[in-house]
Formats: sequence, structure tokens, C-alpha cells
Amino acid sequence: MLQVVRVPVLSDNYVWLLYDDASGQTVAVDPSVADPVLAAAAERGWTIDQIWNTHWHPDHVGGNAGIKAETGCLITGPAAEAAKIDTLDRQVGEGDSVRIGDHVAMVMAVPAHTAGHIAYHLADDAILFVGDTLFAMGCGRLFEGTAAQMFANMQRFKALPGDTIVYCAHEYTESNGRFALTVEPDNAALQARMADVVAARAHGEPTVPTTIAQERDTNIFMRAQDVAQLAERRAGKDAF
Repeated sequence: MLQVVRVPVLSDNYVWLLYDDASGQTVAVDPSVADPVLAAAAERGWTIDQIWNTHWHPDHVGGNAGIKAETGCLITGPAAEAAKIDTLDRQVGEGDSVRIGDHVAMVMAVPAHTAGHIAYHLADDAILFVGDTLFAMGCGRLFEGTAAQMFANMQRFKALPGDTIVYCAHEYTESNGRFALTVEPDNAALQARMADVVAARAHGEPTVPTTIAQERDTNIFMRAQDVAQLAERRAGKDAF
């Protein structure tokens, strides 16, 4: 059995701790900072054995060195961004795999937000760590890639089983949903979801993880019909 624990850090980042009961191993996914992540693990009696990075941005790798200094963990991240992540021990890309105990995560190359962005898909556990590629009702900004790449990513995610749990790295859901309603104001699923999101955020509650099924129904980027439509929507969100 795998446990996934949310660690809120900075203003809106989520670091994820993945714990395997059978092996006692723990992975930190995209640690922005070290101390709160180490503390969250210690509270549960866990020791961080690995770090999995999805991309090079400082709010995803800033805790690497501090956690490694404390635990000696193995740090894995995108080979295409190794020049920008000087703490990597292992470089991976499309089709490679990483493990926590007997649980296997396949590496997916999902460039667009950054040129070498990757995701980690534990298919047997219906778990997907997406970094800043997919958000609840949103997608990442196209800092280093293209709308065509992001459209391909969305189609790839869309094809996964609906019960796949998606762990994204930021609490952007309310803003994403408000923009989505300007694009699909008559989407009943979107209206209902936003009512839940607004209520949750009013009480300071998180709105992620999400699922592939939810995103199929309410994510205007996953629902885009073609590259041009996704590009138009991304530009609109950038200016929203």
C-alpha cells in the first residue's frame, strides 16, 4: 500500500511525500524547500530515501540539497534538464522507470512548461505526479515549449484511466476554474465543481489531488479540440 501526503510550502506549492508501507521507503516529489518536508516525514517516522523532480524550476528543486545533506537520499530528475539541476544523481527520460519498493513509476516526457519536463506514472497504483504540466482545471504556462507540445500532453493524460489520481504541484484551482467558466459558462460539471472549490477554499481546504475523470469533464485545456484552441485558451489564461 502506498500513502501520499501533501506538504504545503511557500505561498501555493505542494510537495508530495510518497510512502510504501511494505518497504518503509519514502519519496519526496518536487521539494521546494527542505525543512518543512523533512519535518513532515519525521512526524510520521519516515526517512526520505529518494527525491523525484519533474523539472528544474527553483520552487521544485530548492529543497534537494538540504534533504540530501540530512538523509543521503537518491535524487532523480529529467535528463534533458540535468544542466539546470546540479543535485541529480540519476537522469531519466521517456520510457525509463523509477521504483519505490515494489511499485514502479514510468517516466513520461511532457515538455511545454519547461523543455525537459517529465511526469511519473505509477499505473498499477493509479497515481500520476505531473509537476506543473497539468493542474486542476488548468495547465502550466508555456515558458519553454509550445502549444502543440501541451496539446499532446493533454491528449496523453486524457487517455489514462479515469480513476488515475493526479498530484499537481500548486493550489491554482480556484483561479483556473474562474477562467474556465468564461470559456465554458454552460458546462454543468464545471459549475458544480467550482461551487465545491469555492467552498473548500473559503475554509482553507486544499482542492488537489484531482482525477483524470474530473479533468476530462472540467479542464478546458484537456477539452481543447486542437492546438489552436489550446493556444488561444492558454493566452487568455495568461492575461486573465
